[in-house]
Amino acid sequence: MLSQMSQASQSVTNKASELVVHAMGFLGVPYQRGGGTVETGFDCSGFVKAIFEQTVGLVLPRKAEQQAADTQRIDKKELVPGDLVFFNTLGARHSHVGVYVGDGRFVHASNPRTGVRIDALSSNYYAQRFEGAHTLLD
Repeated sequence: MLSQMSQASQSVTNKASELVVHAMGFLGVPYQRGGGTVETGFDCSGFVKAIFEQTVGLVLPRKAEQQAADTQRIDKKELVPGDLVFFNTLGARHSHVGVYVGDGRFVHASNPRTGVRIDALSSNYYAQRFEGAHTLLD
C-alpha cells in the first residue's frame, strides 16, 4: 500500500513538473483575446486550457470562471506547482487565471503588451486582485 501511495505521489509530482516546464516553454507567446494556440496567441484561460490538454490530457472549460467552478479550491498555503491561481482583474470574479510554478510565482497570458510571462503573487497588482487557489492534479 505504501509503495502504491509513493508511486501515485511521484506520478502527480512528475505531471506537475511536466506541466510547469511545458507552460514555461510558451513564455513570450503573444496575448490574443479569445486565443488558444501558439499560432493565434493566448488569453489567460486559453493558455491554461491548452497547457493542461497538451501536457496531462485534461480538457478544461474555456473560460476562467468555468475553470474555477470545475476545480477544487485549496488554501493559498497549499499551492504546489501545477495548481491554478485566480484573480479579479476585470471587476468580475475569476476573470483571470494562471498556473502556479512555485516560489510564489505563476505563469499566465498577461495582456497584449507582454503576452505569456511570469509574475509574483506578491506583486502589488496581483496581490490586491488574488481570489483563490485551485487544484486538479491530485
